[in-house]
Amino acid sequence: MRITGGRVKGKLLAPFKGLKIRPTSDHVREAIFNILGQGLVGETVLDLFAGTGALGLEAISRGAVRAVFVDRSPKAIAIIRKNVEICGFGELVQILKRDLLRGLPTLETLGGRPFTMVFIDPPYRKGFIPKIISELISKHVLAPGAVVIIESAKSEMIHDVAGLYRSDSRVYGDTKIDFFVFGVRS
Repeated sequence: MRITGGRVKGKLLAPFKGLKIRPTSDHVREAIFNILGQGLVGETVLDLFAGTGALGLEAISRGAVRAVFVDRSPKAIAIIRKNVEICGFGELVQILKRDLLRGLPTLETLGGRPFTMVFIDPPYRKGFIPKIISELISKHVLAPGAVVIIESAKSEMIHDVAGLYRSDSRVYGDTKIDFFVFGVRS
């Protein structure tokens, strides 16, 4: 795995053999960021079910000013820390070990400011997405106009939620990427 664009483009990330992590492939990640645009200057990113941290790190490489990574696995947290170090982004990152199925951290725990971009990449076909979306809204984690990018199995149906509107949807093999905008109907 590598960073596909921005200031550390081409940087190889730490290997993770044997871990129960299903990272977003370089190809799909590159497609996501082509849709989002290359310049993410000033964005604040929340990477949920972060795994290797590749999505949040890619956003920082392309100009995001801050990223918070949340995962429950100690091994994933260790990989994220290694990858943050490899990329040299330590001052821009907060890493939280948390089981998101027990609830999203409070906005204060996440740094106190709403996020402009959120990545959600839970285990496929487990039904976690509606609960996470609901908590993002109820806990006021999303800034007005925030973009929420959800990775799921192509067979999973993700429905619009009041205040969160689908702006795009793409399928890459078994992976579906849905893009939502908070508070703005496109």
